[in-house]
Amino acid sequence: MSQKNVEMPSTSTSSTDPKTPMRITAAELLSSSYRRPSSSRTIYSDRFIPSRSSSNFALFNLPNSNAEAASDDSNSAYTTLLKSALFGPECTGGSNGIQPSTPEKSLHTGRSGSNNNGNLWQISPPNCNIFKYKTETRKSFHSLSPFGFDDQLPGVSHSPIKVPRKVPRSPYKVLDAPALQDDFYLNLVDWSSHNILAVGLGNCVYLWHASSSKVVKLCDLGIDDSVCSVGWAQRGTYLAVGSSNGKVQLWDASRCKRIRTMEGHRLRVGALAWSSSLLSSGSRDKCILQRDIRAQDDYVSKLSGHKSEVCGLKWSYDNRELASGGNDNRLLVWNQQSSQPIFKYCEHTAAVKAIAWSPHLHGLLASGGGTADRCIRFWNTTTNSHLSCVDTGSQVCNLVWSKNVNELVSTHGYSQNQIIVWRYPSMSKLATLTGHTYRVLYLAISPDGQTIVTGAGDETLRFWTVFPSPKSQNTETEIGASSLGRTRIR
Repeated sequence: MSQKNVEMPSTSTSSTDPKTPMRITAAELLSSSYRRPSSSRTIYSDRFIPSRSSSNFALFNLPNSNAEAASDDSNSAYTTLLKSALFGPECTGGSNGIQPSTPEKSLHTGRSGSNNNGNLWQISPPNCNIFKYKTETRKSFHSLSPFGFDDQLPGVSHSPIKVPRKVPRSPYKVLDAPALQDDFYLNLVDWSSHNILAVGLGNCVYLWHASSSKVVKLCDLGIDDSVCSVGWAQRGTYLAVGSSNGKVQLWDASRCKRIRTMEGHRLRVGALAWSSSLLSSGSRDKCILQRDIRAQDDYVSKLSGHKSEVCGLKWSYDNRELASGGNDNRLLVWNQQSSQPIFKYCEHTAAVKAIAWSPHLHGLLASGGGTADRCIRFWNTTTNSHLSCVDTGSQVCNLVWSKNVNELVSTHGYSQNQIIVWRYPSMSKLATLTGHTYRVLYLAISPDGQTIVTGAGDETLRFWTVFPSPKSQNTETEIGASSLGRTRIR
C-alpha cells in the first residue's frame, strides 16, 4: 500500500521522529486534549485521515445563545432531533439534549451557550463525531423519520414503512364472450351487489355467478333487437336492459322473470344508471328519461341538454346529482329537481363516456374523453370548478373509483388498449395492465371493491385484482380458486 503524505501541524514540544509513521485517530483530531504538531513537520501515515479543522459546523445551525435557547417548543424539538441525527441518540443528553460543559470536553468549534441555570453547555458525549466510520445498527428500519433514532427520543413516535402494493400484471381469470360488440357507445357489463355479473352478448343477456362460476341465460330479445346496455339496481336483484329499439326492460334476476317494459326513447338506449327506485336511461335520441319503477308511467321526466347521443350516465353516491356524458363532447350535471343541467363542462374535445364519482370526497367527479381528447379531468361540483387534467395518451373508455382506497382505474382504446391504476390526487401510475387486443370498452367492479372485470371487442372478459381489501375486513373475495382458468360465458 502506498504511503500518503499528510501535512499535520505539530506543537513546539513534539519529539516525533519524522521518519516514524504517526497514526492519529479521528477521535483524537476532535479531542481538545490533542495538541497539534508543528506544521514544519511532515507526518507519514499508512492511511488517509480527514482533517476537520476547517469544518464549518455553523452550517448545521445549532443554537449557541440565550436567545436561541429561549425559542419555542417546536424549534427545541427540531434541534433535539437534528442533534440526534448528526451526533447519535446518546448525544442528546436527556430531555433537552444539553449537558454542562467542561474545558476538557469542549469541541473545537468554539460554540457554546448557557441554559436557564446559567451553566455553560456543550454537545460533548463520547463518540459524537459528525462523520462516523461504523454502520449504525441502532436505527429502526421501520421508521418514517428522515433522521432515524426517533424510537429513542422522548415524545417522538414512528409508524411502519408502507411497502409498495404490488398489482398483479395478469388477469386471474378469462371468460370467452362471443359476440361482445366493439362499440364505444354501449355499456354491456355490470356487476351486482349480490356478486353476479351481467353481460350483454348480441341479443341475449347472460348472468355469471362469481361465487360458483355458474352461467345462466337471462333473456333473448329476438333477432330484430340487440342489447345495448345493462344496469343492476343498487340493491336487490333487479336488472335493467336497454335495447336497440329504444325500450328498457326490467328483469328480476332471481326468478329470471321480466317485470315490465318501458318505452319513451326513439333510438337505442346505450346508458343506464340507478338511484334507489329511480332509473335513468340515456339514448341516441339525445334525451335522458327519468323512470320511477314504482309509478305506472314509463317515465316521470325528460332531461334535454345534449346535442348528440348520450353515452355515459352516473349518479353520485348520495343520489343527489346525475352526471351525463355525450357524443357532443359535453359533461352535464343534473339534480333531482331540475329539468335543465346545473353545470355544463365543455373542456373535453371528444365524446365523454367515462364518468366516475368519488366515494371519498363529496362532489368530486372524474370524466374521460375519447380518441381526440385522451384526457381524464377532475371536477368539484360543490364549488363548480375544474380541478385538474391528465393526458393519458389513449382514448378513455371507462373510469371506476375504488371504495377501499383513494385510487381509480381507467380503461383505454386507441392506441394502447391498456388498463391503468392511478393513485389520487397525485395521479401517479400504480400499474399498467395489458392483454386485450381490442379497445377495453367495458368495465365493472366487484361488490367487495377489490376486483375489476374488463371487456373488449376481442370477445373476452378479463378479471384483475387491482385494489386492496377494506381496512375493516381481512377476508378474501368470494371469487375463489374454483373460478380460476378460462371458460366460456355461453
